Amino acid sequence: METGNAQDLKEAFRRDGYVFLPGFLSPAEVGELNEQVNNFISGAVPAMPKELVFYEDKNDPATLKQLIDMQKFNAYFDVMLNNSKFKQIAEFLLDDVAIPKTLEYFNKPPKIGKPTPPHQDNYYFMLKPTEAVTMWLALEDVDAENGCVRYVTGSHRHGIRPHGRTQTLGFSQGITDFWNEDDQAKAVAFPAKPGDLLIHHSMTIHWAEANRTENRTRKAIGLIYWAESAKEDAEAKAAYQKKLHAETL
Repeated sequence: METGNAQDLKEAFRRDGYVFLPGFLSPAEVGELNEQVNNFISGAVPAMPKELVFYEDKNDPATLKQLIDMQKFNAYFDVMLNNSKFKQIAEFLLDDVAIPKTLEYFNKPPKIGKPTPPHQDNYYFMLKPTEAVTMWLALEDVDAENGCVRYVTGSHRHGIRPHGRTQTLGFSQGITDFWNEDDQAKAVAFPAKPGDLLIHHSMTIHWAEANRTENRTRKAIGLIYWAESAKEDAEAKAAYQKKLHAETL
């Protein structure tokens, strides 16, 4: 990465709350990654704990929508999360040592892939300071029809918005006062090609629409890194868990 371009990238991340890196992986790298994902789904998923595997329809394996902590079950994904250019760019953007947290798989099956509700990751992470990044890597063509990622530009600079319970499996909390005039004015969508990478700050508002297509999936890999200086707020986490418990009574 050239020095000038690198500085521009960091400034854009701090200003907008996200950066878009087209072609972060080459076609050959994407091909290898897709092969590894397919092998993982057929080989490792049947033995994974059920709380790490989500389906749109539990009775239909073809509706697999999310896998969590893939790095714990496969050496390829362990290296991808812990010793790769993904971690390097996380440390560059965070200006800190990056602590790898998880590598996930996401899909929105055709016709039934539900929307991802608007949310801020730090509502779940509960970090002080709120320094963490989430990466989203397209494994195939993604556009408005099958659910591309969307952001509210600059939203990472305005604190945590109120969140409430949603009906979306894997994304239990969503922003309750979303789509005000500021959200509408600053919303941006990111159609992506295989190998394109999006990186956003843990406070950036983001969401994705449903997959409305008849026969196209929407597959992607997610990676999460916390800055070493970011510590979990134990008091906030306890309050959150109490709130979740009350909601399920």
